[in-house]
Amino acid sequence: MLAYALPILYALFVWWFSTGVIMYVDGLPRHTFRWTMLGATAILAVALYGLSASSSDTTLPGAYVSFTSGLLVFGWLEVSFYTGFITGSRRDRCAHGCSGWQHFGHGIQAVIHHELAIVAAAAAVVALTWGGENQIGTWTFMALWWMHQSAKLNVFLGVRNLNAEFLPDHLQYLTSFFSRRPMNLLFPVSVTVSTVVTAMLVQNAMLPEIALFDRAGYVFLATLMALAVLEHWFLVLPLPAAALWNWSLLSRETKAVPDETTNLLTTTVLGRGR
Repeated sequence: MLAYALPILYALFVWWFSTGVIMYVDGLPRHTFRWTMLGATAILAVALYGLSASSSDTTLPGAYVSFTSGLLVFGWLEVSFYTGFITGSRRDRCAHGCSGWQHFGHGIQAVIHHELAIVAAAAAVVALTWGGENQIGTWTFMALWWMHQSAKLNVFLGVRNLNAEFLPDHLQYLTSFFSRRPMNLLFPVSVTVSTVVTAMLVQNAMLPEIALFDRAGYVFLATLMALAVLEHWFLVLPLPAAALWNWSLLSRETKAVPDETTNLLTTTVLGRGR
C-alpha cells in the first residue's frame, strides 16, 4: 500500500502547499514582486535541470524528481501571472455590458502573453525530456496545463463559485471576465474528460507486476487528474473549498509592515516555495 499512499500524499501536499505559497507571495506588497520573481526564476532553473537530468532515470527517486520538476516549472508560470509580470496586453476591466465574441476577445487580450508563455514553457519541457524514458515531468506539466486552461474557461463561461477573493488587488480587473451562474455547457465535458483520464491512469497504476517507477508515475498523474475533477466540482457545489488556503491570505495583512520585515518574510517564504 505504501507504493500507492506515498506518491498520493506527496502529490497532494506539494500541490496544496505550493498553491498556498504562490497565493501568499502574490498577496505581499508589489515592491516585493521583483524578489519573488528572482527567487522563482532560480527555482525554475533548478527545475529545468531536474527535468533534463531525470529524463533517463527510471528509478523511484527519478520519478519523484521528474514530477516535482514539472510541477515547479508550471509554478513559475503561475507566479509570473499573479505578480502581474506576464499577463496580457489588456490591463483594465471590460466595459459594462460587453458580451459575445467581443467580450471573449477582450478576455484573450487580458491573458494572451501568459498563454504564450505556457506554450513556450511546454516546448522547453518537451525538448529537455525528448527521447528520455522518464516522461513523468512532461506529463505532469501537461496535466497542470489542462487543469489551468479548463478551470479558466469554466470561470469565464460561468460557475457558481468564482473565488475572486484569491486574486491580488492588482489583478482585480480580471473579475470583469468572470461569470456567475449555476453551470455552463463546457463544465460536464471538462469533468467527464478528467474523470475518464483519471480512471485510465488508476487502472494502469494497479496493473500486476508493474515497476515501482511506473506505478509512482501513474499515481502522480492520477492524483493530479483527480484533483482536476475535484477542483471543477468545487466551482459549482456549495463547498467551502477556499478554506483550504485561508492561511495564504495572511500576506494581505502584511502590507502595513515595514519594508525590512516584509522583505525578510518574502525571502523566508521563497526559501520554502516552488
